[in-house]
Amino acid sequence: MRTHVITFLRRIIAPTALLALAACAPAPIYKPSADAVAASPLEVAQSPERFTQRSVIWGGRIVGVKNLSDRSEVEILAYPLDNSQRPKASDNGSGRFIAVMPGYVEPIDYPPGALITLSGKLDGTRAGKVGDASYVFPLLSVGQSHIWTAEEMRGGKPNINFGVGLGVGIR
Repeated sequence: MRTHVITFLRRIIAPTALLALAACAPAPIYKPSADAVAASPLEVAQSPERFTQRSVIWGGRIVGVKNLSDRSEVEILAYPLDNSQRPKASDNGSGRFIAVMPGYVEPIDYPPGALITLSGKLDGTRAGKVGDASYVFPLLSVGQSHIWTAEEMRGGKPNINFGVGLGVGIR
């Protein structure tokens, strides 16, 4: 009898628990295209000719927005993405890039420090500066972009806390 109970637990409970944990992680927001590459902005900056007009899904932290007469450029410090395509801001940066968007982008909608994920096509590089240092920025012609809210960044992560303490509530 005991073996039947253990077998039942292994066959039913364990897979159910795994499915429940997997369900916690949000699905990726963008589907990679057939020509998508998994290169980082640093890799693209080193050999841009290998990646021209290839699709990427990149993300990171917004550094700033520059509006020009026919387009807007958003400078981004790149971070690797998790399985849900959220930037992993706790990791080391993987270079910077410029997201080129058609028309005018409202800077208040793309504030410095916000986390963003974008999909689009690589369109060469441009020399620029980060502070006083020379830098080569890959240019990403943006098809889609998503600014992450704090709630979305927490989504899919268990909100469990352990500890011993005293709580005081005021009514």
